[in-house]
Amino acid sequence: MRKLKLQVQTTVDGYMAGPNGEMDWMTFPWTDDVGAYIATVMESVDTILLGRNLAEGFIPTWAARTEADGEDQATIDWMNNTPKVVVSSTLTTSPWPNTTIANGDLTTFITDLKSQPGGDLIVYGGATLVSSLIAAQLIDELHLFINPTAIGTGLPVFPTTYQPLHTVAATPFTCGITALHYAPKTS
Repeated sequence: MRKLKLQVQTTVDGYMAGPNGEMDWMTFPWTDDVGAYIATVMESVDTILLGRNLAEGFIPTWAARTEADGEDQATIDWMNNTPKVVVSSTLTTSPWPNTTIANGDLTTFITDLKSQPGGDLIVYGGATLVSSLIAAQLIDELHLFINPTAIGTGLPVFPTTYQPLHTVAATPFTCGITALHYAPKTS
């Protein structure tokens, strides 16, 4: 069975964006150790899951990216060529290439997608989708990139439901970010 992985940047106080979607609190530039960690997470992934709001910026941004933007061509190609699924209650067709739209019952859709043959799935966001997936206990691995910043309010990673987790690893990086790898606790 395919796994659904979450990879998200977060503040120390648990927000993936400010109240209006601000992300100016992120630590950049990333160091090579962050890239190596992400490469390991991505090895088994063959599908990207996004919420509609994130997709509207994410997909066109990667389509326009070049090596001059500081990304290597292999990463750019992977991000552009990997099939994407955009979860949306408003879209019925995709305005982007290599992208399908998912609407309807989230739990049924994700459970079905995970049972299909293929590699793992990764979700990057947005906040509504991530919170919904966590609340429905559909995520198998959580990779939280904790930035050394607190913002006090914003869009939380976790919904207000109880979520017991098991710590798999904590990995500090040279740039100040720490990756916390969690899995759902199974009693």
